[in-house]
Amino acid sequence: MRYTKEIFEILSRGGFISQNSISQQRAHLYDAIEDDFQQYQEYYEGIGFLLEGGNGYYYFSRTESKVELADKIQRMIGWIDRLDFLKTFNSTFGSGFSFRKSNILEKFSSDIELKEKARHLYTDLKTNDEKMDKLIADMERQGFIELENDLDGTYKVTAAFHYIEELIDCLTIIETEQE
Repeated sequence: MRYTKEIFEILSRGGFISQNSISQQRAHLYDAIEDDFQQYQEYYEGIGFLLEGGNGYYYFSRTESKVELADKIQRMIGWIDRLDFLKTFNSTFGSGFSFRKSNILEKFSSDIELKEKARHLYTDLKTNDEKMDKLIADMERQGFIELENDLDGTYKVTAAFHYIEELIDCLTIIETEQE
C-alpha cells in the first residue's frame, strides 16, 4: 500500500482511476488498487471514504445526508443531458472511444437532433464552441476523458465513463418498474 496519498488526492476530489488511462501513473495506481483492494478499502474506510470499484475503474463514495443527496441528484440531471448528447453524437461513445472537439462541431451542420440537444446543454453559454469546451472540461475534470494527442486535440474516453452510463441505466430501470 505504497500509493495511499496519490490515490487519495485523485479520488477525494471526485475523480476516478481507470484501467485504460492514458496516464501511466494512473494505470499503475489502478493496478496497485486491484492487487491490494481489500487493504486499500479498509484503510480508506477508516477515514470515512468507501473505495468502490466498477467496470475498469475505482472511485470514492460516502454515506450522504439528504441535503447532499439532493444536490447530487441535481448534478446527475445535467449528466443525463450530457450523456444523451454524446450518444446522439455517436451511439458508440463509451470507454475506449476517441474523438476531437472538431468532430462534434462538424456534425452540427448535418445533424439537427444533435444541434437541438446542444441547445439544452449549458444554457448560460451562447455558442456551440463554448458549450463543447465546457463539456470537454467537465468530462476531463471528472476523469471520464483524457487528452490522448495534444497536437490534434484527440481525447480518449476512459473506463470511468461506465460509471455515468451504469448510473443512468439504473435510473431508467427504476422508472420503468414504477409504471
